[in-house]
Parts: sequence; structure tokens; C-alpha cells
Amino acid sequence: MVAAELAEAGLEVIVLEEGGYHPTEEFSSDVGAMLRKLYRDGGAAMALGEPPITYSEGRAVGGSTVINGGMSWRTPEKVLARWRREDWVADATPSALDPYFARVERRVSVGLQDPWTVGRDNALLAEGAEKLGWKVVPNLRNQVHCAGSNNCAFGCPTGAKRSTLVTYVPRALHFGARLLAHCRADRLLTRRKRVVGVEGRVVRADATLGERFVVRAPVVVSAAGAIHTPGLLLRSGIRTPSGRLGKNLSLHPNAKVTAVMRDEVRGWEGVHQAFQVREFQDEGFLFAAVNIPPSIVAMTLPHRGEALRALLRDYPRMLVAGLLVEDTVTGSVRNLAGRPQAFYQLSPFDAERLVRGTALLCELLFAVGAERIVLPFEGAPELRSADDIRLLYAQPVRREAMEVVTVHVMGTAALGGDRARHVCDSYGKVYDVDGLWVADASLFPSPIGVNPMLTIMALATRIAARIAETWRKR
Repeated sequence: MVAAELAEAGLEVIVLEEGGYHPTEEFSSDVGAMLRKLYRDGGAAMALGEPPITYSEGRAVGGSTVINGGMSWRTPEKVLARWRREDWVADATPSALDPYFARVERRVSVGLQDPWTVGRDNALLAEGAEKLGWKVVPNLRNQVHCAGSNNCAFGCPTGAKRSTLVTYVPRALHFGARLLAHCRADRLLTRRKRVVGVEGRVVRADATLGERFVVRAPVVVSAAGAIHTPGLLLRSGIRTPSGRLGKNLSLHPNAKVTAVMRDEVRGWEGVHQAFQVREFQDEGFLFAAVNIPPSIVAMTLPHRGEALRALLRDYPRMLVAGLLVEDTVTGSVRNLAGRPQAFYQLSPFDAERLVRGTALLCELLFAVGAERIVLPFEGAPELRSADDIRLLYAQPVRREAMEVVTVHVMGTAALGGDRARHVCDSYGKVYDVDGLWVADASLFPSPIGVNPMLTIMALATRIAARIAETWRKR
């Protein structure tokens, strides 16, 4: 994104991407092939702690926008107010950020789904919320006439999802930017507290490392995500006055509930996440239907052997729904043997909210015909009726027994107005290192409680504008 904005502003731009360039024509429902092609670590990267939390990151031209669901929500006002009040973030108001959000929304075609693409799983989620009197909202997504193939997590096979692969990347190239795929940035080159370039290695087709390269540049923007941006900066010897680089990791813990419904759901038909249940947003969590291919369902269920085979025979009747928790604690990222590793301990309070959210989600699913529900807690009994929900509270659920995942990793190079507490200033420039900027979810001073893509993109647009302005004044 920053590349497109800066190239359009007339600057000479080079984009380094560790992953490959994969056009729309390469995307398919072959889960294994897409995980290897589009995901870092095949989608199995893990934050170590209690419980260990699996997280997903894209590793391809277009980044995680290629593999996410496309939910496009602006930063909630309460979050912006917190950033202004607690983090002294300049101009963090809806009116100041509106031009950047609007610019992004136009470019990636944010809008509502065509009604005919809503599948049975999403329809049941909305129906259950309405039966219980809960607030449910249609999802805004970056798409144009999405076909409802529910392949979002493995690359949109039609190009209807307007990821940066099909929007900002072509625009950057049109305005003269150069894209170097399969090029991993290993460290930043600095001289007297100024960045002067990047050193890296070519990534061969067999994933081994090839020739070294050096790119000389007076401005470097790291957009490697909240794990690899601090990894790169720390590996390069970057130190900021706050000492907070790599700290403040938040990740929106997710848990998934698997219900076997009375009738066929055929969750693979229809759009990914047409609705979100927002009734409990003030408590810090929300719900959505999240269809998962059977090969991945099999890995996440607590069953083994014949019990697993028997459950998977009911896959056409399965409705998988998830809850997202706005976390209240933070973890960290440290380099181990030159590779960034995340560490995160789920707090007792957030664990309690995961249990409460799971119970509420089960209530919704039983209201629309669930016959049994498999919980995301090892050793927990299957629920057969709404009366069984009380079993969730019969004894404490151990944190290490929780099956927790995430796709929202944030906060490890936080922006803010206090160099003693933040890594970057309010516009993404790293404190005390001239020419070095960050433009990804690392910047978030705190979790935002909604899908972060649009916030990342708006901040990146604002950062690009500031870089261009700064460059013109040289």
C-alpha cells in the first residue's frame, strides 16, 4: 500500500517480498497446496504460552489480504479515544482519519455482499441472533460481486475479493515501483542512527536461501507484520528510547465451536462471514460463522480414531462458528537463533471471557437447531441441549485445555506521542532512527476488537502521505 501511494507521488520505490507472486489463476480449493504457497510456516506458526496459540500470516505478494476473509471495519471510536487519551496519538479522531479510510474503501471496493451469496451457515447465525434479540450486523467486505465460493482463506479464485494483490500492487507497478518477490529482508543497514538500506537473501523455489543482495535506500518502510517487523528491527540492532520494541503483543484470541445441526448446512456454499453478532461488543467479544475445510476441522477437533471419522461423516451438517476476544494482556516477540518467536500468556480474565462467549455462542446455535456441539476445550463433554450449557460452568476450564487460534497479531512497534513509552511516533516513524518507518499492525497501541485490516490500510495511507511530504521538504 505504501509502495503504491509513494510511487504515485513520484518517488522511486522498490518492494521486497519474501513470498512468491501468485496470480488469481493459481488459487484453488487444494488446501494443502494453498497453505504451502500462501502461508508462513504452512499456517502453523505458534505463540508459545499457556495455552499455545496458533496464528496465521500470509507470505506472498499481497500479504495477509490474500488469505483473510476481507472484513472491512473502521477503528471503533472508543479505541481511537483510548489511543488519544492513553497513547497521545496525534489526530486519532474519526474526522482526521476519515479521508484515509474513505480513500482505502474506494480503492478496495468495501461494501455489502450480494444477498444471494449468503450461505446457510451465515443465515442460521443471523437467525439465531434475531431469535435471542441480539444485535447482528451484515459484514462490510472488500469485494465486488463475490461469488460465494468460500475460498477466501486460500486465495480468491475469481478476483472478486479486492486484496492488495489485485488493487494496490498493480497500481504501484503502474506508477513505476519495482517488485522483487522471493527476496527476504534479513537486516537493515544503518549509519549514525540513519537507515541506509536493506540486506537480504533470495528465497529459492525449494525454500532454501540463495544469493545475498543489498538495496540502498534513504527511506525504509517495514510492513512485515507484528511478528516479523520487530524481528527484523531487533535483528538489525535497532533500539528505541522506550525499550518497547517487540513488547505489547496482542492477538485477539479466537475459539471455535463446532455444531452438528438438524439439517444440512453445506457450509462450503456461500460467502465467508456475511454477518457478525455484535451484541456483546462492549464486553469485548463478537461472533461469526467460519466455515473450515474438513481437513482442518479434523485437526482442530478433540476426537481421534473412529470417533473422529464418525463426526466427520456429519460434515455437511456442521456449522462452525467462532468468537473473537479483545484481549486485556500483552505478550512479546523475541529473536531466537535469528528467528522471531512470539510469547503470550492468556490471562485468567480473558480465559473466563472465552468460556462465557462459548456458552453464549452455544445458546445461539441450540436456538436454531443444533443437535450437539463440540467445544474448543480438551476433555469437555459434547453438549446435547441448551440445558447442557451449564456444564461449562460446573468446573473451571484449564487454560492449557483451550484450543485458541488467531489471525490478528498486533502491537509490537506501537505508535504514540511519548518516546519513553512508544516505538514509533504518531505517523509511524521509528523514534531516533532517521528514514525508518513502520506500516503494519505492529503500530497498534492496543487491540481494536474488530477485524484490523482497514485500520492497517488507513494508517499505511496516512504514513505514506507523511513520508511523501517529508521527502518533498528535503
